[in-house]
Amino acid sequence: MTDIQIVPPASGLEEESIEAGGASVHAGCLLGVDAHPVQVEARLTKGLPAFDIVGLPERGVRESRVRVRSALAAQGLELPKGCYVLNLAPGDLRKSGSGFDLAIAIALLSAVGTVDAPELESTLFLGELGLDGSLRPVRGVLAHLRSAADRGLAGAIVPEANGAEAALVASPSFDVRVARDLRAVVEHLDGNERLPRPAVARTARAPHQPDLSEVKGQATVRRALEIAAAGEHHLLMLGPPGAGKTMLARRLPSILPPPTTDEALAIATIASVGGARTPTDLRQTLRPFRAPHHTASGPAMIGGGDPPRPGEVTLAHRGVLFLDELPEFRRDVIETLRTTMELGEVSVARARYRLKLPAAPLIVAAMNPCPCGYAGDPERLCVCTPDRVEGYRRRISGPLVDRFDLHVSVPRMIARDLREPATGERSEAVAARVVAARAFRDRRARSSRSELDALLGQTHEGALDFLERAVEVLGLSARGFVKALRVARTIADMEHSEKVGEPHVAEAVQYRLLDRRQR
Repeated sequence: MTDIQIVPPASGLEEESIEAGGASVHAGCLLGVDAHPVQVEARLTKGLPAFDIVGLPERGVRESRVRVRSALAAQGLELPKGCYVLNLAPGDLRKSGSGFDLAIAIALLSAVGTVDAPELESTLFLGELGLDGSLRPVRGVLAHLRSAADRGLAGAIVPEANGAEAALVASPSFDVRVARDLRAVVEHLDGNERLPRPAVARTARAPHQPDLSEVKGQATVRRALEIAAAGEHHLLMLGPPGAGKTMLARRLPSILPPPTTDEALAIATIASVGGARTPTDLRQTLRPFRAPHHTASGPAMIGGGDPPRPGEVTLAHRGVLFLDELPEFRRDVIETLRTTMELGEVSVARARYRLKLPAAPLIVAAMNPCPCGYAGDPERLCVCTPDRVEGYRRRISGPLVDRFDLHVSVPRMIARDLREPATGERSEAVAARVVAARAFRDRRARSSRSELDALLGQTHEGALDFLERAVEVLGLSARGFVKALRVARTIADMEHSEKVGEPHVAEAVQYRLLDRRQR
């Protein structure tokens, strides 16, 4: 037999001269609308060439090996051959997304000694790398930066394309820099050429919103919208196709008070996580308006998935969630809104995680009175049988209907009214009354008693007697009783009245339309 001699490969000889080293870099992982800190630990050891990532990385994170290697080579920053191990800590948190690319690249360069800067200990690195080394924007930068500032980091480096939202939280105590490519980040860390700070956007004119003055007629519905805005009451509109339900709902955000600074920052953060457009100036932030299609799934509406992302109720937080054709939504989807409408948050429980997401939108729903849409119309004939009408309305459960404070009819407009010019008030005037009503509500003396006892104590005896008779006639539930009393309290606030009177209760009872029809 011929003796076979095994010769070690040349790469093995090179590995003998490699000096083991390690580095740690700050990154983050989105879970719902919150960013959780992640430590990217890189270690170079002797051995056969390898590149391993551990710490529960999803496929998008594992693929970063290819992007990072290509980006480093394209920027003239190739790594020596060796065994590289990357750990994404904590190990029990599943990591997803491409935002780890920059942190991984910097950790590797630090492990081999190419980058050696004290800033690594207190700087957050975010960004996806292109194969040419360019930095691409990522979702949720605002959430990441707020989380980093809260946990005491000194600054962050993010893609230039995320600069507008990064400028919203940049401050003297939290130094944010923006970069166009990987080479610029390395030059910054070496002290050769400092990265620029994100430019603060110029205050621009507020984006246009649909105005309430564009609505013709519908005085009763306009009044209901104002009450809903003043008291943050959920609204259900019932009317035939083409009556203007969607048009009215889209104008509700224009009469809501401008968001506070905290609300604007929360709205911008959620938009950033959801991949929506974020405002460039918090003072010009508009309240969101979301109108999901009736085929939306449970996770799309409430949130969830893997990785978990916010649903429509969270994306509409502090704004308006409009549910058109309410009975057409899947029963299990809309029934999940019941808790949300009461608590202002949503809980998402899965095998791997449990989340609480902010979800305090003003919910406005619209539906037809029957499948064909013309039940009760004085001019159009309804072709639905009583059983079909009953079945259609039973798609919405009584408990869900109870959670809408206002039920209002939207009649069909006739042609001659449509020819007349719109003469209604502008949204600006209505919004001023809404702001005044909320201010009066906030000035009222707060009671230490329960909400119901406090409402009863602020209502005249005659008004309570009237409401008691209405409950007997309409068959209101206990929740319906409280809802009517809340609406009456809001109407009194709009008139700057300390006590709720009989006229306030009488108007509030008129907005229990479905209760009247169910008798």
